[in-house]
Amino acid sequence: DACRYFLIESGFALLVAFLINVAVVSVSGAVCSADNLSSDDHHRCNDLNLNSASFLLQNVLGKSSSTLYAIALLASGQSSTITGTYAGQFIMQGFLNLKMKKWVRNLMTRCVAITPSLIVSIIGGSQGAGRLIIIASMILSFELPFALIPLLKFSSSSTKMGPYKNSIIIIVISWILGIGLIGINVYYLTTAFVDWLIHNDLPKVGNVFIGIIVFPLMAIYVLAVIYLTFRKDTVVTYIEPEKN
Repeated sequence: DACRYFLIESGFALLVAFLINVAVVSVSGAVCSADNLSSDDHHRCNDLNLNSASFLLQNVLGKSSSTLYAIALLASGQSSTITGTYAGQFIMQGFLNLKMKKWVRNLMTRCVAITPSLIVSIIGGSQGAGRLIIIASMILSFELPFALIPLLKFSSSSTKMGPYKNSIIIIVISWILGIGLIGINVYYLTTAFVDWLIHNDLPKVGNVFIGIIVFPLMAIYVLAVIYLTFRKDTVVTYIEPEKN
């Protein structure tokens, strides 16, 4: 029952998030590709961010859409904060064996998550916060394979999950989606870096030096992802429950 209710809850949350993302992307594409684009919308389309997206929604769907968009962003931030708090709790108690009062743990984990963003927002304003979001997204894209691949292998392993491992259909679908998602992230990270390397204002010697350092690191990163994917795990950790 717990798994079924969790599936319903997470599925509903992902569906709502998907609809919001589709609305933002569709409205932004419709507005920015229009022939009679106003000067304000043209300026926002040149530098799309979370702030400009709310104005585009407001111009097309009315003032209430920007309010709903703000509520969705607030709920998303709160959900991420709660998730980080729980993750910090399990890491400190399980891996690091650090036990402390709940309010101290919540204060520490939330300060670690919020303080850097707050400092950047105060110093850099909305533009600095937008750049921070882009940088954080790139870091998450870089780290995604090292979280997604172990999860797929763990849930599909008979040595870890026993009879509760994923079915063949779930394994095939999840690996196809996972590989596709990782491929898209690697592609955009690579193209973004190459585009920056071509259009930056650094001297050619600096670009060559950066390329000599970064491209081998990219190759090592790809090899590490491949190794993590095909690495065999033969250690059995599933324990059959005792029958009464």
